[in-house]
Amino acid sequence: MEGMTRGELAKLSGVSMATIRYYEDSGILPVPGRVANGYRIYTEDYLVKIKFIRDAKSLGYSLKEIREVLGMLGQKMDAETLKERVRNKILEIDERIAAMRSIQSMLAGLLETPQEDIHNYLQSFRIHDKE
Repeated sequence: MEGMTRGELAKLSGVSMATIRYYEDSGILPVPGRVANGYRIYTEDYLVKIKFIRDAKSLGYSLKEIREVLGMLGQKMDAETLKERVRNKILEIDERIAAMRSIQSMLAGLLETPQEDIHNYLQSFRIHDKE
């Protein structure tokens, strides 16, 4: 038998069998061929694709984006198109970093708020008995 089963692919790739099945069901990975006994048989290409998916996820790409890129790679994607997608992802990350720094700055400012102001603010959320 040439190729590997889903269980073997899971062990070699470091992802679960359920993850592989999800990737197939959602179109991220193509559904593999089957042998006479009905088992799905995976080629070495699946290891490469799963590594790509894991690496892309670690770089902040969504599964939707990964599916699109894999589809483009399966076609004839040129180097400039790939570079443009990477540039766009860098800009997106820069925007998220700027937003997080802004939030960090606001939170740091809250630490400088006088204790009495914080107490008064918290009191506005508490239920007061009507007298």
